[in-house]
Amino acid sequence: MKNFFSAWRYLWKSEDIRRKLLITFGLLSLFRVAATIPVPGVDQALLQSLFAGSAGGNFLNFLNLLSGGTITNFSLLSMGVYPYITAQIIIQLLVPIIPALQRRMEDDPREGRRWMEKWTYYLAVPMAALSAIGQIRIFNSLAGGEVIKFGFTGDLILPSITVLVSMTAGTMFAIWLGELISEYGIRGQGLSLIIFAGIVSQLPRNFVSLFSDPSSAIFLFLLTLFVIVLTVYAIVYVTLGRRNVPVMYPGRRMGSRMSMPVKGTLPLMVNLSGMIPLIFASAILQFPAIIAGFFLQSTNAAVAAFAQSTTQFFNGTGTNSWFYWLIYTIMVVAFTFFYTSVLFDQQNYGENLKRQGASIPGVHVGAPTQKYLSRVQNRIALPGALLLGFVAIMPYLITLILQVAGIGASNTAGLFLVSSSGLLIVVGVVRDTFMNIDAELKLHGYQDSILVR
Repeated sequence: MKNFFSAWRYLWKSEDIRRKLLITFGLLSLFRVAATIPVPGVDQALLQSLFAGSAGGNFLNFLNLLSGGTITNFSLLSMGVYPYITAQIIIQLLVPIIPALQRRMEDDPREGRRWMEKWTYYLAVPMAALSAIGQIRIFNSLAGGEVIKFGFTGDLILPSITVLVSMTAGTMFAIWLGELISEYGIRGQGLSLIIFAGIVSQLPRNFVSLFSDPSSAIFLFLLTLFVIVLTVYAIVYVTLGRRNVPVMYPGRRMGSRMSMPVKGTLPLMVNLSGMIPLIFASAILQFPAIIAGFFLQSTNAAVAAFAQSTTQFFNGTGTNSWFYWLIYTIMVVAFTFFYTSVLFDQQNYGENLKRQGASIPGVHVGAPTQKYLSRVQNRIALPGALLLGFVAIMPYLITLILQVAGIGASNTAGLFLVSSSGLLIVVGVVRDTFMNIDAELKLHGYQDSILVR
């Protein structure tokens, strides 16, 4: 504890680090202020009735997670930075599909990354516009009325364009704030901190709901503390896991002599995909509920009943909710292996090691090295995939346990304080931010022996 306070005293004494922290806090505060501004023309009464009910189910919780809690008032920032994340995923998936893009990344990885960043920004604009249209139509469908009057006919053209431009601009504003944080604040953590701030802002409300029933408040609080500590430990343990593959690097020529080869390691991450598989699986499983939502008000009783059962099932609220969570877990595990394979192939370790003259003992250079490393990466990705699958199904498992204990589901609203996916984001951002500050301390000459580990 003494070393902890000593480190923070040094942080505030360092003018450079103190300025970065203050800029970060200031920009995050600006984001939270902007998140309170609603989109023009929102019917707040209808919107609040939607959230008071259960029509949205897991879909609204999913949007609320990605937007950082800004959809409760249909804010200008209600899409958060999700369109940018979607654009980034699309670009990453296109690279191995299109040979020209893959060659660009292999020939010059640094220039390839710059190209990817540029086109991610370009693609984020139409993705934000499309997401805005989809979000408005989904909310109008789930609410059974017009949360926002929207359409491109008659008198609605100008108001609809205004809403569309406002929401798209709000998303790009959030992305811009994230880039400012990465450039002038905590380096490289801008967009992550934007999402982090939105998730953490929901903690007070969820904490209050935890004590809504005095008879079970203490038990739920202790259970919450146990679940959070256990989950955080598992997330940190797995995400920090590495498999160090031995690599022999060629020696250097010094005058007329050649130094001996240098033995090094190539660290492979256990959880390379982060929480992207959770987003993939959640987004895909929401499509049936979105489509069924358009038929809830059908005049045909059979169609309306089928749409109602479909909506309940894919929101995880139907009688067969266990089957939904099983499908969700399987998809998360499958997407973890898929996305890990996509990201790992883009690294092209086999060719990069060959260019450096390095090799793995007992493995031929080039394509055999890449194949060997891919096999190792897929093997060590299993713990990460199982962790994400457990995180995905954990709310359902805890709810079952509480129901067996005689505690109703209504008392578990604030059990996780943040969702299990949100907890994964929070832990990851805190870890990366701490490592970033750790690096800044080392650059400023702080004694490594008293750094907090």
